[in-house]
Amino acid sequence: MHADVVLIRLLIPAFLISAGYLLKPISNDAWISAGAGLLIAICIIVFELRIRRATLKTLIGAAVGSILGILGAYLIGSLISRQPDQSIQPEDKTFLTLSLTFFMAYVGLMVGAAKGEYLDLSALGGIFSDKVARRDLKILDTSVIIDGRIADVAETGFLSGTLIIPQFILRELQQVADSPDSSKRQRGRRGLDMLNRLQNNSSLDIQIVETDFPSVREVDLKLIELGKQLDAVIVTNDFNLNKVSQLRGVSVLNINELANALKPVVLPGEAMRVFILKEGKEYNQGVAYLDDGTMVVVDNARRLIGKNADIAVTSVLQTTAGKMIFGRLWEEAENGHGDIHRTNGGSRRQMRESRSGPHPVRITDSEPITES
Repeated sequence: MHADVVLIRLLIPAFLISAGYLLKPISNDAWISAGAGLLIAICIIVFELRIRRATLKTLIGAAVGSILGILGAYLIGSLISRQPDQSIQPEDKTFLTLSLTFFMAYVGLMVGAAKGEYLDLSALGGIFSDKVARRDLKILDTSVIIDGRIADVAETGFLSGTLIIPQFILRELQQVADSPDSSKRQRGRRGLDMLNRLQNNSSLDIQIVETDFPSVREVDLKLIELGKQLDAVIVTNDFNLNKVSQLRGVSVLNINELANALKPVVLPGEAMRVFILKEGKEYNQGVAYLDDGTMVVVDNARRLIGKNADIAVTSVLQTTAGKMIFGRLWEEAENGHGDIHRTNGGSRRQMRESRSGPHPVRITDSEPITES
């Protein structure tokens, strides 16, 4: 299909150039006429490329509007042509008729194309179907741009469609980057760097829209209004924006929810090695973190702060903020339970009664954190 389209596009200029060279319609000069034919062919191809991007609603609206405009021009031209010859010269009549026809056709075309999106094609009983009417649009929030993980997701190829960056989001990023507070200034500059990284990704379609809502002051509400107007999805890390958007009927993609869904599954009884980083809230607890940021609370591990420890998972708690893992030291779990399991390459088998066997393998892939 693509080769056929290219062939037709090559035949059009060849035909018009040949016709101009042989017929010599301009000043009886073959080369000038051939050049005029080439110019007309280029205009036709450019117009065809531009109109292919329009939706079916836009094409129907433009066609109806231009027909109504030409019909109105014909009726007005009839009144002009019926005027006595003494009032309007024949040359003036011809000029007025042609000018009025072009003017009305142009106005009808532009107005019809602009208002064509309001057409309801379903009312025609399925005669017309605009399969590309719903575009895959995603609006980026300030929080998800500053976070930066959206760029990593995009580079893996899991992010499709068109990414919309509103102008008011760029202004907010600029204000954060110019903040006198060093922390905010660093976050704003990081967000601008992430935008440059997204724009340098050739596989992404990035569009900056100028649409604004002056009557709406809060940026979050502007995002919701833009999402409703474009029928787009909002990509954010903001928990409150997530909830408000869902209440307003706007779809949301939350990067934090995606990260939680991709975290490895940990089951009670599995073993892992963690680095006890600090003291927990409860008595004698130690707190560690996995490579993905998951908090691990270990009982009776306060004495091991700053050291690596082998633990057995006792329970897993899923919260809105993420996942929390609770465990106890391996020695305590070994002495108190005989059904502790360990993970080794995805298989699970019952732990031996003695520790003479191999040490449990951590479920994370990175090396144990050593004390600096």
